[in-house]
Amino acid sequence: MRKTVAMPLLVGAIALTTGGWFLQKGAADELNLYSQVRLFEEVVDMVSERFVDANDQDELYQMAIEGLLHELGDPYSILMNSDQYADLRLDTTGEYGGLGIEIAVRNGWITIIAPIPGTPAERAGLQAGDRIVEVDGASTEGWTEDDAVKVLRGPKGKSVDIKIGRAGAERPIPYTITRDEIEVRAVPAAYLMEDGIGYVGVARFSESSAREVRDAVENMQERGMRGLILDLRDNPGGLLDQSFEMADLFLPKGVAITETRGRVDEDNHSYRATDGDHFPDLPMVVLINGASASASEIVAGALQDHDRALLMGQRTFGKGSVQTLFRLRAGDYVLKLTTARWYTPSGRSIQAPHGDQSDAPVSDIAEDDDPDDDGGREIFRTDAGREVLGGGGISPDLAVERDADPGVETLVRALNPYGAAYSDAIFAYANAYASRHELSPDFEVTDPMLDGFYAHLIEGDVDVDREIFDGASDFLRRQLAYRIAYSEWGQEGARQRWNAGDPDIDAARAVLREALSPADVFGIAAAMESVEEQSESETAMAGAGAEGQP
Repeated sequence: MRKTVAMPLLVGAIALTTGGWFLQKGAADELNLYSQVRLFEEVVDMVSERFVDANDQDELYQMAIEGLLHELGDPYSILMNSDQYADLRLDTTGEYGGLGIEIAVRNGWITIIAPIPGTPAERAGLQAGDRIVEVDGASTEGWTEDDAVKVLRGPKGKSVDIKIGRAGAERPIPYTITRDEIEVRAVPAAYLMEDGIGYVGVARFSESSAREVRDAVENMQERGMRGLILDLRDNPGGLLDQSFEMADLFLPKGVAITETRGRVDEDNHSYRATDGDHFPDLPMVVLINGASASASEIVAGALQDHDRALLMGQRTFGKGSVQTLFRLRAGDYVLKLTTARWYTPSGRSIQAPHGDQSDAPVSDIAEDDDPDDDGGREIFRTDAGREVLGGGGISPDLAVERDADPGVETLVRALNPYGAAYSDAIFAYANAYASRHELSPDFEVTDPMLDGFYAHLIEGDVDVDREIFDGASDFLRRQLAYRIAYSEWGQEGARQRWNAGDPDIDAARAVLREALSPADVFGIAAAMESVEEQSESETAMAGAGAEGQP
């Protein structure tokens, strides 16, 4: 039988070879496509009929579609049913019942980009970089962002049990968090410091972000502001049109803000400043880190490429892809498909390769990123000719080093097994302390306050060794000051108190105090970096000389 079947196939193959003019290329492609479709159908039929475990044929087709999208290597391209699509359309600028976290898929796991200030997630102590590995007993491995949103959102007052995978923790940390209405403030803190430097922190890009920033800057200018710190750290993005409007506040009319590039013309768009720089003489520093994503990266990239602001901190997350929704004719489905990528004015792609978004906590991405070390990444140039790096994410002009504190690391490891108990304890202690005392904004966290907090931890069964506790006393003083200030004055007062010991803020203020114009910040930062490098070199030489002594 095999011989009989093979002969016609062989004759057919010879005929096609000698008479190829008869079969046009288009017809050949169509035949090949038909063969592939037929092959696929036969495999599904065979699995449905003969596989050892029963599988519904509809489910097999669904699995095949999900597998196809997965093989694209893009976690943002997914097929949604009607319920999932309804969840996607929830108005993120309003109020909803949830935990108050921004999430992304990283290496197959739901990962927290940032907790939103003033929400149950922040109060519970969830951190940027935490993996949500379990929700109500179900593993989240392989979940999409939409899968997570569907189960994490819910009625106000109803709790959800989650387990968190955290760097340094030997096993997942359990949390029980009660959902609340999440009301997002775009600018939770804006204030003028005594040296005339203004601070504006942008938590996310909501429908009022650009207006809130403009109002805050105008208010501080009227009170004598001479330099601005725009803080985009831990800002996961939001409404893209607000990123255009915010960049437009600080750029000359007509210059490029960003563009999208896809495979078809309708996915290619460019966006330009339309209003003209509202604050043309104001020196600026923009703070970024590994949790700055999407709309934050559009603003940071545009201001950097046009030499309008100095970027300080760490390399950003690298979320620079565009998703388009397609309502499909077959069934009640919507396909969310990545169709383009965002690019900065100099031509840099914001999107980082998905492999670069590794297992490291999101706040630690490119923690040691050195803008002077291209590491093989493509070099682009700003309007003024300064070198900036491509390869995904936005690298700072000046990287700010954060020295690891062994005492803090030891404390964190000791507290990890207790999950939310530590955060609950500091939250309760701070509220009780604030209610019993008259406080000024510069109140001191005293040794007796630390003693009282330690006793409160022990009473709450958070059994941390006192020596470990004392080894992180400076960190604990800062945390207590923040929580007490939060209880007494809200987000802005708490942020102002926390920023008082922030090395990024200190470095930005040092630059801005010397700057008389927007262009000055780059020369001042370069001089600071040169002095630091010279100091490090001298220290290294001195050490080498000492080692050579008998």
